[in-house]
Amino acid sequence: MRFGLFGVNFGACADPAVQIRVARAAEEAGFESVWTGEHVALPVRDNPVPTPAETPFLDSIGALLHVAAHTSTVKLGTGILVLPHHNPVLLAKALTTLDVLSGGRLIAGFGGGYAQAEFRALGVSFPDRGRITDESLRAIRSLWTEEEPSFQGRFASFQGIRFEPKPHQRPHPPIVVGGTAPPALRRAAREADGWYGFALTVEKTAAIVQRLRSLRAETPRAGRPLEISLTTFEPLSRELVARAADAGVDRLILFPMVPSDRLEARVRALGDEIVRA
Repeated sequence: MRFGLFGVNFGACADPAVQIRVARAAEEAGFESVWTGEHVALPVRDNPVPTPAETPFLDSIGALLHVAAHTSTVKLGTGILVLPHHNPVLLAKALTTLDVLSGGRLIAGFGGGYAQAEFRALGVSFPDRGRITDESLRAIRSLWTEEEPSFQGRFASFQGIRFEPKPHQRPHPPIVVGGTAPPALRRAAREADGWYGFALTVEKTAAIVQRLRSLRAETPRAGRPLEISLTTFEPLSRELVARAADAGVDRLILFPMVPSDRLEARVRALGDEIVRA
């Protein structure tokens, strides 16, 4: 089992000094990766996000560039970027920059989003979010892997261009897709190197893993492993870790919800109690 740490760009970690202390603590405690979440504008009323609207969120890529400059080995995961909120060409460039400057530590996590108020604020069609996400994934893969990238779609289109440099990792950084809706699971099975489940029980995740394996077998990527990551709010213990492993989880991404003045100490304690136990 590998272990990640979630939330290094929001809440207490929106403070740059706290962010670096926590990221360094995670690296020193044996965590394999640190992960961001993405929300650009949280709704004040009818908020579907399990985070208060006043919570500060730093931009994921900017935050991970800051973390990269102050760490050396920990991987840097976007968990997740809402693809319909981004121009895929600009996003591919920003992620490439992060991967190159970090020496190949990026894990690129993507999803379709679910907070309608954010889509309205950005002027993006909420009903089209699935189609936009699918096109953006393919467009980014083209930019990352083709000498002269070319893509023709309704929401993304380019040809006759060069896109340099390519990411440090070849053929491209690991692509992780989040979400539990049927279209998201099909997208992960069809397009991704991994899937990220958030706020799920291990029992529910086990059923999703079986569904993902079945879907994967029906795609051209059949036979390639699909790495499973999970953030669960069940009480953390070695027994939970063992159950997660039995369910097919490859990486537990821990989200310690403690006061900011205890966060660094809690991360180090998790290293002793769970990560290196």
